[in-house]
Amino acid sequence: QVQLVESGGGLVQAGGSLRLSCVASGRTFSTYGMGWYRQAPGKEREFVARISWSGGNTYYSDSVKGRFSISRDNAKNAVNLQMNSLKPEDTAIYYCNADSGTGRYWGQGTQVTVSS
Repeated sequence: QVQLVESGGGLVQAGGSLRLSCVASGRTFSTYGMGWYRQAPGKEREFVARISWSGGNTYYSDSVKGRFSISRDNAKNAVNLQMNSLKPEDTAIYYCNADSGTGRYWGQGTQVTVSS
């Protein structure tokens, strides 16, 4: 079982930045692919970014490419999402995701609100 705890959400003006963090329990964090997803009110959860177990490969949705950056620190069991040039349409609950290959785990989410 993997437990994920997100932090770093909040209220920011358009054009601003936020850094989300997710800390995972478990001894095998370094073997998991990690990702961030988000869900806006009235919409389905959507993919934001993903990083391979080694950190060598990253993937982004078209809507955040060039503005968001995902990174991980396996020594700290942490994955981060640096969000720059935020837009009102980035407003959502952001969820951390761990993919062990045999199971997927989710955090409780952290609210990000971008005002215009």
